Amino acid sequence: MTIIDPEKIRRRALLLAGLNEDPQVGRAIDLLAAALGNGRKVLVFGNGGSATQSSHFAAELVNKFYFRRQALPVLALNADMANVTSIANDEDFRFVFSRQVEAFGSAGDVALGLTTSGRSANILQALAKARERGMPTIALAGNQVEPLNGIPVDVLVVVDAQDTPTIQEMHLFLLHIMAETIEKRLFGGKNG
Repeated sequence: MTIIDPEKIRRRALLLAGLNEDPQVGRAIDLLAAALGNGRKVLVFGNGGSATQSSHFAAELVNKFYFRRQALPVLALNADMANVTSIANDEDFRFVFSRQVEAFGSAGDVALGLTTSGRSANILQALAKARERGMPTIALAGNQVEPLNGIPVDVLVVVDAQDTPTIQEMHLFLLHIMAETIEKRLFGGKNG
């Protein structure tokens, strides 16, 4: 008995092949590696599953991906529940990340937003605030990108899907590739 639908595997393989050929992925890695290599910070954020992926990405770069090396300054803005709940309660939920970008972001730092829908108000607000502050912006999204194009972001990596779990799976793969490549580019060492 087959547990996994072979069509799901085939569709994901096609998505991965498309991402492997997408020059935006390389541009995102270049921006992140250049900023971190120059002592700048990365502020990463998302909602729900994308929040946990943001925290996971930050941990891979603060601690290590494949090998022990210098810690890198990557902050997951969704991880500080006092800030998130205070801003959501006193202001509005759409400002939970933009207020933190205002507090922690400086020109030359990078803002990395994850959104499966492409229309999360708090992600859009934070990316717009980052642009105001002179920060390069990167968004990982599904294929609903009209609101992101309206900001606009500097690098937009699109997973050509609308199914949330599929988009999240591709985002996690991309975040792992980013962490692995940044670590190797900045510190050498082994890749898996």
